[in-house]
Amino acid sequence: MGQTLTGLLTSVRAIAGRPGTPTRARPGGGPDPELLAALRHCGDHLAALATSGPLTDARRTRLIASIGALTTACSTPGADAFDALLRTGQQALDSGGDAGARLALALADEATALRARSKGAWRLRGNALDALGRSEEAITAYERHLALQQNTAASRDVERRIATLRAAGDRIDEALALVGDEDGDGAGAGGGVGGTDGAGAVRLSRRLPAAEARVAFTELVRLRTTERGAADPAVRRLAALYAEHRRLSDRDLMADPLLGGAEPIGVPGLRRFLAGRTVCLVADTPHTAEQEQRPGSSLAALIEGYDLVVRCDAVRHAAPTARTDLHAVTLRGDSPWKGPRWDRRATARLVFGDPLPHWRLALRSRLVPGAQDRIGDATLRRPLHDPALLAEAADADGPASTAYTVLRLLDFLGTPARVDLIGFEGPAALPPREREWIGARTGTTDDTAVRITLR
Repeated sequence: MGQTLTGLLTSVRAIAGRPGTPTRARPGGGPDPELLAALRHCGDHLAALATSGPLTDARRTRLIASIGALTTACSTPGADAFDALLRTGQQALDSGGDAGARLALALADEATALRARSKGAWRLRGNALDALGRSEEAITAYERHLALQQNTAASRDVERRIATLRAAGDRIDEALALVGDEDGDGAGAGGGVGGTDGAGAVRLSRRLPAAEARVAFTELVRLRTTERGAADPAVRRLAALYAEHRRLSDRDLMADPLLGGAEPIGVPGLRRFLAGRTVCLVADTPHTAEQEQRPGSSLAALIEGYDLVVRCDAVRHAAPTARTDLHAVTLRGDSPWKGPRWDRRATARLVFGDPLPHWRLALRSRLVPGAQDRIGDATLRRPLHDPALLAEAADADGPASTAYTVLRLLDFLGTPARVDLIGFEGPAALPPREREWIGARTGTTDDTAVRITLR
């Protein structure tokens, strides 16, 4: 094997040159510059293997054979070496270790430069970045692959991997927001929180390589537990986020068959869903419903002009086909909560309720498969009282109205471009305490449309 490896390295150097050789195609229709560059990367890897001792690993043996096939394709006039390039990249990835992943990434870079619309090249790049722990870059590459992939069934594993990487990053973002809000330093998703003491401390961030993020997250939980004790509500939430992050690092998300195929979203996912969009919260009254259905109605045109339409609880008056982008419902009365299933079509659905076991039971018994694309997860089930969100004391008068809970949550998230209330007058008027909060934040009112615009 040592002689074969040396001979292959000699052939690679003869075609592609040694490190530092300018990247240019040979005269007379030789290999593309990107293929020559790829061979040079292979040559560097072979040189490193030659100095590492006897090769007994079958995966490395397969990689060497694949490099040999690529070398032959590059030296054969008229041969298409692109598929051999992708196979070599995959074998590099399969060989394991950071060195193999770095070679796979280098080959993927040359492949995407050679054919920018190759879905296989973008998937190889995503896999290599993923193996190196560069999650955000991996997501970008995976998304390029999905944009080119026409076979939906073939892309499900990539979609699941994107969801897993994003979910892991979301746990970090929520941890940063939790710790930053407590410390009053405004740390958020764009910044970081120190995960170790002393100079050169690692700052937790979703943009860190996965291994470094795990170390920083571990140290952050250790420090917070030491400072505040394990019984502190915020420390418990931080520990739960850490456990979820570690679980996501070990295995991909699995769809919950009892959620009817809906994608669970937490606080960061809801922020993205709302970011930069105009939102109207529509009261369910006979007058508003009648105006919405009347052809040429100014109110119907007004509602249709918003990016997101929000409706609450059991929508009794609006037509079943009335647009609903976000449906919010509060579970009231004694648990376990029973009632009609939520069959109104909505892009996203938020369900508010506590305690957790009965909230889960309500979701699994009342969600209708296909009636929603996204469902708020457990981190969004009690936004008014969750210490990671608004952290208010429970009201002795009972749960707040669903409309008020949604408004407070949107105000807390701060990402919508505009939030309006439509039709909240007369029977739909909110309780005095809730009206007082809205009045303090009202920017404009429009009597003709009964619209209140929050600042």
